[in-house]
Amino acid sequence: MKATLAPPSSLISLPRHKVSSLRSPSLLLQSQRPSSALMTTTASRGSVAVTAAATSSVEALREGIAEFYNETSGLWEEIWGDHMHHGFYDPDSSVQLSDSGHREAQIRMIEESLRFAGVTEEEKKIKRVVDVGCGIGGSSRYIASQFGAECIGITLSPVQAKRANDLATAQSLSHKVSFQVADALEQPFEDGIFDLVWSMESGEHMPDKAKFVKELVRVAAPGGRIVIVTWCHRNLSQGEEALQPWEQNLLDRICKTFYLPAWCSTSDHVDLLQSLSLQDIKCADWSENVAPFWPAVIRTALTWKGLVSLLRSGMKSIKGALTMPLMIEGYKKGVIKFGIITCQKPL
Repeated sequence: MKATLAPPSSLISLPRHKVSSLRSPSLLLQSQRPSSALMTTTASRGSVAVTAAATSSVEALREGIAEFYNETSGLWEEIWGDHMHHGFYDPDSSVQLSDSGHREAQIRMIEESLRFAGVTEEEKKIKRVVDVGCGIGGSSRYIASQFGAECIGITLSPVQAKRANDLATAQSLSHKVSFQVADALEQPFEDGIFDLVWSMESGEHMPDKAKFVKELVRVAAPGGRIVIVTWCHRNLSQGEEALQPWEQNLLDRICKTFYLPAWCSTSDHVDLLQSLSLQDIKCADWSENVAPFWPAVIRTALTWKGLVSLLRSGMKSIKGALTMPLMIEGYKKGVIKFGIITCQKPL
């Protein structure tokens, strides 16, 4: 099934090629690569040791992600509310720090993503939803309130899961939404039970992109929609085998702070979905639509309230704040792309 592209000008045509990261056995956290001495020792012990080292790296990544969000989620909620993702803005828009437009833009990101996937409020076909990488549950609560759907969110962070459930209770939505600690690569759900499989800015954390996508497809009901909104690197040009060294170095520096494994491109996600015979595959580059977001986050961090909250939150939050200019640099230089990829599981 070929990927089809919808009309808006933000959509991009994707060349058919692979990046080197998807050819490797697993996508491990680049900042946690073993030393050359360890690699030599591991190789001499054979494939069992190699597998053990890979498993250990993935476990370290999983623990790092959980610890990062355990520490930083409270700070984010205090400053930005319960939607832990980019906002969606009109291209070239300028929303000042004093405006309420940033939180409205985060709601708009959810709405635009649903619209792009062909999920409309009028249809009312969405009965069960899984929110993969749910944060503190902002998307789940919004979708449940709009569609009356039952939503289940999963996260690696116990702090996020508890806070998400507390907010659901406070907003009288606990009969519709619930949250638990679970791994997106091994979801604790039966096959084919969700009408909407939702991943809002969690895919970038996944060390095995192929397994991640397969799990999304597995839990989707026949005819169900899958929505992946994620950070990507640029699509490689024809003949390119990898990013340029300076581009990879920039991404590696971001990975160390935000606990990310190797990045992949929007076209790589499309390739994975095509390999699984998904239908109505669509993708878009929304980089221009999220451009005001990181500058706004930085301006917030530099306020008195932001600085005090940062210092109280801990070192991971401080490192995250210091890394944010690299995200802006990546977007401006075209290395980082903000991608949305949607599809439908065949009936």
